[in-house]
Amino acid sequence: MNIRIVPMTAAQLPQVTALEERCFPADPWSESVFEAALSSPNTAVLLARGEDGAILGYAVLSVVLDEGNLDDIAVAPEARRCGVADALLATLTRYGRDTLAFLTLEVRASNLPAIALYEKHGFVPVGRRKDYYSAPKEDAILMTLEF
Repeated sequence: MNIRIVPMTAAQLPQVTALEERCFPADPWSESVFEAALSSPNTAVLLARGEDGAILGYAVLSVVLDEGNLDDIAVAPEARRCGVADALLATLTRYGRDTLAFLTLEVRASNLPAIALYEKHGFVPVGRRKDYYSAPKEDAILMTLEF
């Protein structure tokens, strides 16, 4: 699959919000949250686009000084296991190597495929956040990647 990673624009807000609702129906980000991310000088929203221009996934990275946090990442169900999240993470880690001291993220403790993908990219578990996710209630694994 040919995947292009590009910055998101406001024109894609409806599509990204719809994808967020498909991927996280219990507790999705609203369009206004994505809009705020787009307008923040400390946040980048990247899209993974297919050959036909379809939005296959996205990632939201916030940065404070030399610290990055992967706030949200999602891949369309029909595009999973096709390298979309891998391409997004590769882009973020390249950026991190050049400009950050480390990247952090939280992941559902039960999301073993995501944990394996993050470990593939060099992230290591460093803690646990009890009841971090509210819908459904679940702990998060805190992971970090130092550069």
